[in-house]
Amino acid sequence: MALPQAKQDATDARLAALDLPVQGGWTRAARADALSRLTSMGLPGNRDEYWRFTRPGDLNAVQPATAEPMDESDEAPLYADIDALKLVFRDGVFDAEASDALEMEGIEIARLAEVQEADIHWARDLYGQLEARGQDPVDRPFAALNTAFATDGILIRATGKAAKPISIVYVHERADSDPILHHAVKVEAGAEVTLLEGGAVGARFNTALEADVADTGKLHHVRAQGRNRQRVANTHTFARLGAEAVFKSFTLTLNGALTRNEHIVELKGDDAVAHVAGAAIGDGKVAPMHHDDTVFVTHDAVNCESRQVFKKVLKNGALGVFQGKILVKPQAQKTDGYQISQSLLLDEDSQFLAKPELEIYADDVACSHGSTTGAIDEDMLFYLRARGVPERRATDLLVLAFLAETLAEIEDDGIAESLRQRLENWLDRHAD
Repeated sequence: MALPQAKQDATDARLAALDLPVQGGWTRAARADALSRLTSMGLPGNRDEYWRFTRPGDLNAVQPATAEPMDESDEAPLYADIDALKLVFRDGVFDAEASDALEMEGIEIARLAEVQEADIHWARDLYGQLEARGQDPVDRPFAALNTAFATDGILIRATGKAAKPISIVYVHERADSDPILHHAVKVEAGAEVTLLEGGAVGARFNTALEADVADTGKLHHVRAQGRNRQRVANTHTFARLGAEAVFKSFTLTLNGALTRNEHIVELKGDDAVAHVAGAAIGDGKVAPMHHDDTVFVTHDAVNCESRQVFKKVLKNGALGVFQGKILVKPQAQKTDGYQISQSLLLDEDSQFLAKPELEIYADDVACSHGSTTGAIDEDMLFYLRARGVPERRATDLLVLAFLAETLAEIEDDGIAESLRQRLENWLDRHAD
């Protein structure tokens, strides 16, 4: 069926400004398939069901709106106290001099840009494959665009337990940068690795992470998206889990003109565990803030557990969106699925829009979902103030307590504490 003319025009204009990074190599087939998917579905419009709360115009635009880099020298670099293998991208371009060597015992690491023109690579069976699976039953055109046009990314194959985390550091320097990065992680049976991401990738950016976690493997993923108020971001996380596999992903978002984080998770092996969580905090006083978490978790095996924990703190007209779904297939008996989305509105101008969903075809399950919106609890505020805590500090403490459930999803206490400190610093800077 032909696309509506407006959608066709937007898609044609966006594609005309992009070039396929390579013409050969092991990524060629995946890129061609992704481009075919994209041209068939077209870029999203305002009437698309999964975009009705978030207008995609800034993501569809041929050129990004400028976003001046923020000076974040008032804070120590993120994860500075954590011993990790560091990989640095500046506006989507790998900085070899600022990065550590791509080597670690039990881990095979390569850059997409360096190996994509080879005839064969282990990532051939992963690159674009989970993204393609994630297009059903919901179209995800920006994910297909990423697979087709990604210029670089990190490819990680874990064969044992990594000695330390792998930290991807993003540095935003150009006001018109528009990076497209695609990372792939393959965790072999019994292996374990932690992947950290930190910083604003660019003025506008599109990133994808495909994670295939084999039986009894473990992947811990923690991401902090920087403080830039003007950035436009669209991220995609695709994960597939084998039997007794564990996947835990947490995202911290501060500010951002438009941020849409998509998570698509498949539990394919019995006794698998998937936790996806996020904390977002934004102030629309200086610049608009729109934050969207869209999550789709599919249970396709017996006795699996999933958790979705998302919370947003919004003030001065900031807008938050949550769209989350748990799909339980007929064979997925004894499923334990939990979903919670909550917002704390610090004024009457901010807004939270939520669309939680359960779709269950098995009869022996324990699934629940809930969504709430509210203001600061006046009784709790009074309790703290009656004990000598100043009103501003009392409010900050209640905000941190509200977000604590999301941080509890992070496996490493040191990483969780570093992000909690990030939140406290943000509250200090944005005190009215």
